[in-house]
Amino acid sequence: MSQYFQIHPQNPQLRLIKQAAQIIHGGGVVAVPTDSCYALVCHLDDKAAVERLRRIRGIDEKHHLALLCRDLSEIGVYARVDNRQFRLLKLGTPGPFTFILEATRVVPRRLSHPSRKTIGLRVPETPIVEALMRELEQPLLSSTLILPGDEEPLNDPEAIQERIGKQLDLVIDGGACSMAMTTVVDLTGDEPELVRVGRGDPATLGL
Repeated sequence: MSQYFQIHPQNPQLRLIKQAAQIIHGGGVVAVPTDSCYALVCHLDDKAAVERLRRIRGIDEKHHLALLCRDLSEIGVYARVDNRQFRLLKLGTPGPFTFILEATRVVPRRLSHPSRKTIGLRVPETPIVEALMRELEQPLLSSTLILPGDEEPLNDPEAIQERIGKQLDLVIDGGACSMAMTTVVDLTGDEPELVRVGRGDPATLGL
């Protein structure tokens, strides 16, 4: 059974953030609250953890995972961003938007879409996740916590612990969050393409 940390959503306890970061650094898969819904996260460079996250979600390598980045400059390390794309990113970050961009060579090949060499990236506006990334000094790999056969994401940390606690290393209880997933925008074409409407208002981006 996974560990269960109650962390204040606005003022995360540093002691618990440090412990959570150690679990992730050690290969753990962790459930965290975000500014959209709960997500599963793991270390970017841990192949076994990434594969375990995909198994829990019931998804293959063609399904985009998202990199949670600390800021716009970090997005620029992992994705190719031109001036047009940068303007849209600036409008939607931080916030509940996931942007699909062309991956740079810094991104491990197993994390980008196998045929398109693209990756989803976002900058969440969530103190708990922000604190975790500061402690780890790098992005987190993430996926919406929606289980095979379910139509909606899991939103209650106690329910997460009850349903999949045995498959996780840690559940972070930061209170209930939205049931809405992020709004996904593909920026790899000539014009932005709205892939999924979620919590982020497309009008924020002029879409």
